[in-house]
Amino acid sequence: MKLNTQGWFSGLQQVPSPNFDLRPSNMPICLLVIHSISLPPNEFGGNGVKQLFTNSLNHEEHPYYEQLRGLKVSSHFFIRRNGEIVQFVSCLHRAWHAGQSLWQGRKRCNDFSIGIEMEGSDFVPYEDLQYRKLVYLTRRLQHTFRFREIVGHSDVAPERKTDPGPFFDWHRYLKSL
Repeated sequence: MKLNTQGWFSGLQQVPSPNFDLRPSNMPICLLVIHSISLPPNEFGGNGVKQLFTNSLNHEEHPYYEQLRGLKVSSHFFIRRNGEIVQFVSCLHRAWHAGQSLWQGRKRCNDFSIGIEMEGSDFVPYEDLQYRKLVYLTRRLQHTFRFREIVGHSDVAPERKTDPGPFFDWHRYLKSL
């Protein structure tokens, strides 16, 4: 797996999302934000996340989806429970993953971060394979980007978000790096 000059990793499934834009010029990427997501909530293995990130979610497919109508979000990466990694946005572009956010006095974390979504929820542990793939992806990203910190979505948006949740083992993940 190698990062090309356009910010895409070879060897990963690429599902380009329209939900991105350019980063501010001269903005170094220095933060990695870990998230969790499942669609429908607490259900795994479906296509809901891919559909959400590509604006193709069928809002009639599940009652929860109606509240997502018009939402335009994305992440750079999504790690499924089976370990599959999907890339939605070039690392060189700004994915729309953190929303209104603040870290170390800096607003708009999307400007200077990369987002990785883990397929999960606040109610179940993550799979061993997901941790292995997350560590692998993080190491590959660290070859190019000088992350000063790795944080959760709940760290940059604590009043709005709880992910990656209480079952995410930060000690295990960070120790493995």
